[in-house]
Amino acid sequence: MASDIKIRCYKFSVNFLKWLRKKDIKIDDKWLVKQVARSVASIGANIVEGQNSSSTKEFLRYNEIALKSANESKYWLCLMRDGLEINDEELVQFIKEGDEIFKIIAKGIITLKAK
Repeated sequence: MASDIKIRCYKFSVNFLKWLRKKDIKIDDKWLVKQVARSVASIGANIVEGQNSSSTKEFLRYNEIALKSANESKYWLCLMRDGLEINDEELVQFIKEGDEIFKIIAKGIITLKAK
């Protein structure tokens, strides 16, 4: 599962960045775009970092950070949809994918804590 989520997070980040490049975002809204791009990329970065952990506790901590980044990303993506009024099917799909990634990471954390 670990490499599957790593690949899924990576594809999520790459696809989001490619989608962003196609969008005509006003200069005043660039702060939001930068924030969401950072949080989306942070999910996978923390998953990868966690895979190189020296202990289960450290692994768990990086996954908890990834979970928080996934939750934050959902917030920013919804803000883009509603605040910038980007009514785009691809953005809706990013929100759904972010939610799925959140659920996968959360389930992994719950499983790890139960051991």
